[in-house]
Amino acid sequence: MPAILEHVNLTVTDIDATAAWMCDLFGWHVRWKGDSIHGGQSLHVGSDTDYLALYSPPNPPNKGNESYFTVGGLNHIAVVVDDITAMEKKVINAGFTPGNFADYEPGHRFYFRDHDGVEFEIVQYD
Repeated sequence: MPAILEHVNLTVTDIDATAAWMCDLFGWHVRWKGDSIHGGQSLHVGSDTDYLALYSPPNPPNKGNESYFTVGGLNHIAVVVDDITAMEKKVINAGFTPGNFADYEPGHRFYFRDHDGVEFEIVQYD
């Protein structure tokens, strides 16, 4: 059996606000929340099998440079959906701006950035 990706850990400014829009858009749920490393707080949001670990340090974090030019930078997080048109509307209603739409083999995609500048790719496969 191949290895399974369980989670990715991401530093954000507000774990509760980030988890709230993720639950609303993606239908995820909060799995756990508590104290974490360096005096910060962590929150796990996702499905029963995989999740994003959101971390917020005790002092507001600094935003980094463009991730595509940073070794070890997080470029984007991709989420697969069944109805990309409905998700585009939800993204707009959440206050984010979708862009970079493309049809490609084997599906469709668009991107948006959240309030922390993290880029998300929304994908629907045919």
